[in-house]
Amino acid sequence: MSLPCLTAARRFDVHAHLPFWIGTEQVGWIRSSDVPSLARWPDVFDIDGTRVTLAAAFHSVDLRSAALGSVIGALAAEGRIPGWRNETYAVRNAFDAPPLAYIERAASRFFGTMTYAVHLNGVVEYAEGAEGGPPYGGPPQLWIARRSDTKATDPGMLDNVVAGGIGWGFSVAATIVKECWEEAGIPEEIAARAVAGRTAHVLQSLPEGTQAEQIFIYDLALPADFAPRNQDGEVGEHRLARIDEVARWIEEGALTVDASLATLDCLLRRRWIDEEACAGIEALFAPPAFA
Repeated sequence: MSLPCLTAARRFDVHAHLPFWIGTEQVGWIRSSDVPSLARWPDVFDIDGTRVTLAAAFHSVDLRSAALGSVIGALAAEGRIPGWRNETYAVRNAFDAPPLAYIERAASRFFGTMTYAVHLNGVVEYAEGAEGGPPYGGPPQLWIARRSDTKATDPGMLDNVVAGGIGWGFSVAATIVKECWEEAGIPEEIAARAVAGRTAHVLQSLPEGTQAEQIFIYDLALPADFAPRNQDGEVGEHRLARIDEVARWIEEGALTVDASLATLDCLLRRRWIDEEACAGIEALFAPPAFA
């Protein structure tokens, strides 16, 4: 089947961006069209034709964070950075690396910095003869969420039953527990059973900037009598879907790019779809060259 998510996940034009550096590390990508707006702060950014570098005077995490925070606040007030979240993200090229700075989550795509997220496939496998199956026992199904129409990104699109960014100070495990409850009302004792799949990497151009994201994929077995219930208003509805329905939504582009990758990983690992149907996906489980 044709999978638009495989193309979208790496739809990125290096030549339309300048790399963003802090010290000796490239930490992001800034659209060339956005660079002039940063030239208003010559004391914060050193800009030439090849890169944007945070000024060397900001030599500590606190100084870098304060300098970037002032710029981010001004750009957000002008509407250049939409979707303010009041969440802190760390600027770091590896999940376990020490932060180089802290920024507001909404600014991560303007600067194209690496972000991290968890996506959970909510799997229902019916025991033979169990009540509630389709009709008794039967093939597995997946819980799929529809994002709220008021979400800052991908409003109204289909998504995994649980998906969320990992804010500074949260581990993967803590994020799973937090997001499971907020997005689907899944209690901690069930959320703790999530089993790790693979890690996908996205580098794509979006209207708000660049998504450079590492997605930790998990499967979570949900009881046949459990129905997700959103708690934070970020999910419009949940649907229990057959595998063929989910595959069709992926092919049609109805699922977000991130959710499509996470779902395909689940379907491939469990051999619920043919590997030949999604040729090229393996490349997305290896990180792209950031520099």
